[in-house]
Order: sequence, then structure tokens, then C-alpha cells
Amino acid sequence: MAGNSFGHVFRITTFGESHGPAIGCVIDGVPPRLPLAEDDIQPWLDKRKPGQSRFTTQRREADCVRILSGVFEGQTTGTPIALLIDNTDQRSTDYAGIAERFRPGHADFTYQAKYGIRDYRGGGRSSARETAMRVAAGAVARKLLNCLVPGGVTIRGAMVQMGPHQIDRQRWDWATVGNNPFWCPDAEAAAQWEGFLDGVRKAGSSIGGVVEVSADNVPVGLGAPVYDKLDADLAKAMMSINAVKGVEIGDGFAVAALSGEANADQMRMKDGKVHFLSNHAGGILGGISTGQSIVLRLAVKPTSSILTPMLSVDRHGNEVEVSTKGRHDPCVAIRAVPVAEAMLALTLADHLLRQRAIDH
Repeated sequence: MAGNSFGHVFRITTFGESHGPAIGCVIDGVPPRLPLAEDDIQPWLDKRKPGQSRFTTQRREADCVRILSGVFEGQTTGTPIALLIDNTDQRSTDYAGIAERFRPGHADFTYQAKYGIRDYRGGGRSSARETAMRVAAGAVARKLLNCLVPGGVTIRGAMVQMGPHQIDRQRWDWATVGNNPFWCPDAEAAAQWEGFLDGVRKAGSSIGGVVEVSADNVPVGLGAPVYDKLDADLAKAMMSINAVKGVEIGDGFAVAALSGEANADQMRMKDGKVHFLSNHAGGILGGISTGQSIVLRLAVKPTSSILTPMLSVDRHGNEVEVSTKGRHDPCVAIRAVPVAEAMLALTLADHLLRQRAIDH
């Protein structure tokens, strides 16, 4: 199976399965002498880990990360950094009922068709369990960005829609995001989502959502024209996250309804620097960062593993019904927030190091 690595200069390779003994990653390209410890990584993993509320999977994983290499006396050495997290709460028997059956909407069928074998225990490699290592690697990327960019880069994410229910952007408050189980910036919307998702969960179903992530204080000039556009790499990064089916940058699909005048981010000079009067482009023009906030959104589909019986087939070609037991997220978009933040950090770290190679 190819395709387990992401990035060019700052490059990560992840490994492990949902119900294997451990998951891990190797990070290449980290410069030497950056301060790094497990305590720099753990808080971000704690933000993503399961079982933190009744609205996420009740799988209980501590997600305690260990640094196996690449750090000496509290500093990076420039050699590959290896990170490992033990799996401690697998219940493989929950998946015995789908060992031969394909869950509609899941990767079961395509994995079986492509490889002739699949790990049905929690989805194996296709499980969102893999994203824990993206978050761990993203923490290292954040450290790099904060050390190499004057003033640091602030990366934040929030859930802005659950099912058909959107937030009111007039009530957006970043301080609210950490005070509810949905990473929602609108306290009133978060309160409404609780009752809505309780109903979805009790019905044995699931629902999708929209996540928004942003990065502030990004240097001008990251990215390259044509195939290495920053927004192209960001789109790939976000689309690589489990269950993501759409990505938009800046105003995204809404620009199709705008005139040229309305869409243009007009410019003036302020304090000797170029100042943009709007940010419809989401901080990227021609594939290159403008210095404005980078803003993007991703649409996350409903979790495919649900209790509701669904029509499907098994690997022998028999028509069957599938009802998935086990511990699953009724809205996987909730835990996609820290993962999207991590992928944004990884992409920016990679492009920053690419640009430094040009500058030096």
C-alpha cells in the first residue's frame, strides 16, 4: 500500500491500524536545535482523543505519545523523529458481524476490491484512528512554525455547521470554542446542537458537518505557481482526512455568484505595507500566500458505521443487510477539528521550509 507519506521537505509517514498494537509516525526534515518534548505534543492529542463526551466514540484511549528518536537533551537533532502511541482499548469482537460484509458508505468494498484483503477490525488503516498521528506530527509542525516565524503562526479550528444547522457568524467568539463539546464558536448554536445530536445518536444514526480552520500571521510568499500552489496542497491535505468530501478556500463556492468587483480583494498602503480591504481569496492568490489569514472549510460526511440496518452485499456477492455495532462517532466532524488544524500546520511547515531553501 503506497501513499502513507505527506509533504516534501517536512515529510511525515504514518503507520499502524485501528486495532493493531500501536500507531506511529516518522517525521523527516525537522531542523536541528528546535526545543521539543512530549509535553509539546500531548495537549493537541488530548484535544482529539475519543471518549471526551457522549457525542463522540466511547473508545477509551489515553493517546499517550512517546518520542522514540530525533530528540536529544530537549532539542531536535535533525534526524528523523519517530512518535508512537499504543492502542489500549480495542474491542475487535464488535466487528465480527462485518467481517464478510461491506458497510455502505465505508471503505470496506474498495479496500477488498483493490488489495484482496482488509482488516475489518475498526476499518484497519482506513479508520480515523490513524489521524491521531497526524495530530501528533502537527504539533511538531506548530512548534517549527512558532520557532521560525517571528511572532509565531496561530492555527485555530471550529465546527460551523452540524447537519442543516449553521452557526450565526455575528455571534462568533473564539473563547467559546473550548467551552462546548463541538468546538463551536457560537454558544447558542452549540446548545441547540446538543439536543439535535442526542436525537441522532439515540436513533442509531449519524450526521455530517462543516469545519472551518484558519492560520494567522502566515508569511507572504509561501507556495509556488502551477502544480505546487499552497491552496492546492491544502486542498489535498484536507481531502486526505477521513470522511471529508469537500474543501473550499476563502469564499469558496460562493465566489461563483459574485461580480469581479465584489470578489476582488482591493489593496491600499498602510504603514508602508500592502493592506487588503477584504479576504475573499482566503489568504492565497496565484497559489502563494498573501500574508492575510488563511481560511478554509471542509465538509465532513456522516459516519458510515451506524446501527440502522442498510442494504449491502458481502464479499461472496450475496445481498445482505448491515448494522454496525461498536463505538462510533454520531458526528465525526467534531473530532475532525483538531485533525484539520494539524493538516494545516503540516502543510504550512512544509511550504515554509521549501521557501527557506529558496531564500538561503
